[in-house]
Amino acid sequence: MATTDNPRRRSGRRKRYRSRNRQGNRGRWSHIYGAIDLGTNNCRLLVAKPNGSSFRVIDSFSRIVRLGEGVSITGVLSEEAIERTVEALKICADKMQRCGVTRMRCVATEVCRKASNSEAFLERVRDECGIDLVIITTGEEAALAADGCTPLLDYRNQNALVFDIGGGSTELVWLGLGQRKKSEVLGWTSIPYGVVTLTERHGGMVVSETAYMNMIADVGHHIDAFEEEHGIADNIREGRVQMLGTSGTVTTLAGVHFGLPRYSRQRVDGAWLNARSIIGVCQRLARSDYEARVAEPCIGEERADLVVSGCAIVEAMHTRWPVKKLRVADRGLREGLLLGMMRRADEEFCAAKKVTNGSGAPSAPEPKAEQ
Repeated sequence: MATTDNPRRRSGRRKRYRSRNRQGNRGRWSHIYGAIDLGTNNCRLLVAKPNGSSFRVIDSFSRIVRLGEGVSITGVLSEEAIERTVEALKICADKMQRCGVTRMRCVATEVCRKASNSEAFLERVRDECGIDLVIITTGEEAALAADGCTPLLDYRNQNALVFDIGGGSTELVWLGLGQRKKSEVLGWTSIPYGVVTLTERHGGMVVSETAYMNMIADVGHHIDAFEEEHGIADNIREGRVQMLGTSGTVTTLAGVHFGLPRYSRQRVDGAWLNARSIIGVCQRLARSDYEARVAEPCIGEERADLVVSGCAIVEAMHTRWPVKKLRVADRGLREGLLLGMMRRADEEFCAAKKVTNGSGAPSAPEPKAEQ
């Protein structure tokens, strides 16, 4: 039998809905978030709003700035690289202002840890862009990258090995996967080689077979040390490990593997790849000349001189840790920054609520930028 909706009930539902909305507009829901990851090679921005336990991206930006160009040789950031980077950061600042960002976290990684003139560069960014960049440690970089990739972890495994190939370094994180989708960092390391540093050491435009093998050996030395500490290979042989790669290298290799006419995040992010097939792509690219690499739609001129060193890093890992499948993540440090800011906003709201309930004291105003 059909029933007639009572206006009082409708009014009550609206009131309860408005009440839930007002309650929801606290903690993470009070803010729009911005996250900048400034690396050795790239400047990346994400602007997002909370969406359930995660977030919805409302704007983004990525540009290859090559801030670390020549740093492994000279020890300083060049004026040309600084100019390129400042211009990109001005775009980021404008996007965050237009989106109404109320909380941001902007970090710099390996190249700024190494360069002797990093503090002067950070001061210039503050003056010209209004952005407070913070240089994070290798440990925090590894943890943030792993945190950002959490949605792609398969908790049917006992462990996961997450790697992030950067321009100046490569981070490895060894995770224990527990019940209720909880992960624990069991170990991490930062290998002092990325696509820029290896390319400057061994070449990129023209790479001989000997140079490629030397790249693998350089990285392999550090991988062996991490393996000796954690015994990852035994776990892989027993089929208990998921390997997850996050970086421009692995997303590029995935795009080449799929034969994409142009890069597609939707196609690549979260994709499972046969590891042997990816190693085949790596070896093919290592044998290719520069023009052939430029002609690959997902590589192009911007990455053609760096992709071979990335292939060497991937092959070095596969030599020691021969997994059958590799999962690709087009996400990482920026997503980790966003999730961390949202969790902190929730914690601050809960703490302020306890103070208010206990003494009636108002909570302190929230800072615009997080350190």
